[in-house]
Amino acid sequence: HGMRCFSFFFPSVLLALPVLAEPVTLTPEGPNLRVDVGGVLFTRYVTTGSQRPHLYPVIGPSGAGLTRDYPVPDAGDHPHHSSIWIGHGKVSGVDFWLDGEDNGRIVHTGFKDVVSGENSASFTTTAQWVKPSGDVVLTDERRHTITAGTDGERSLDVAVTFKAGEDEVVFEDTKEGMMAIRVAPILSIREGKGKIVTSAGITNKKAWGTKAEWVSYYGADPKGMEVVITMMDHPQNLRHPTPWHARDYGLLGANPFGLHDFERVKDNPTLGNHTILAGGSLTQRYRILLQKGQPDQVALRRSFTQFSTAP
Repeated sequence: HGMRCFSFFFPSVLLALPVLAEPVTLTPEGPNLRVDVGGVLFTRYVTTGSQRPHLYPVIGPSGAGLTRDYPVPDAGDHPHHSSIWIGHGKVSGVDFWLDGEDNGRIVHTGFKDVVSGENSASFTTTAQWVKPSGDVVLTDERRHTITAGTDGERSLDVAVTFKAGEDEVVFEDTKEGMMAIRVAPILSIREGKGKIVTSAGITNKKAWGTKAEWVSYYGADPKGMEVVITMMDHPQNLRHPTPWHARDYGLLGANPFGLHDFERVKDNPTLGNHTILAGGSLTQRYRILLQKGQPDQVALRRSFTQFSTAP
């Protein structure tokens, strides 16, 4: 009867084993910072080759990239959509969203507090938002935390603090902003078979301009694995729950400033303006989750609650 006892005993031994830790390792690569999870590339914080810092590639659970290739030769549309990035179409009169010599540049100025670890790593970046004339409009500091979850899940938390100098800074009302992702074409609605769903249950094209705590883009990735990319808006953020600049061609942007566009209030083009006083700041926090499968609103609610209450 010894074997029978063993068969009852064995599963509980398996359950008691800890989940294998996946080290999250940060390594400088020239002017950029490489992020590996379990010894495999997850993303890079890229500081060159663009008018703004961005995270590219962004590797999903199958090993396939989940954001559009960048930079894209002859992209056909929106060549300024650089994978995962921060920007805005009108800041004190300057466009920090579009490319081009007549528009602003967000210039990386350094890394600090770079800490690798088991299951989680973090780093802080600084940047200047520079006019074509060379004058600095504002600076920002971004705290990034990358966490490896179970079953290939990855989360990226970004806390960005916009800081005004001697002059006030106005984030002006335009839909073109602000914390943004451009998904791989196969995950888009227009080019692929992807779908959009918000925390409020609004789907696909109807999601544009609506307010939600989070929005998910989901579908089959380039290797055929079902994946979900979700961005969450922290409850302490300006104008939470934020309106979303969510487009069927693959753009997902959390933008608290685009109110007159999103709410279609044509006669009040400054409705969404937000002023940071001289010497003042604004901090916005976002979570980006990459997961296998379909959007599970109950599990996403749990993650949102955890994100909401984390220090």
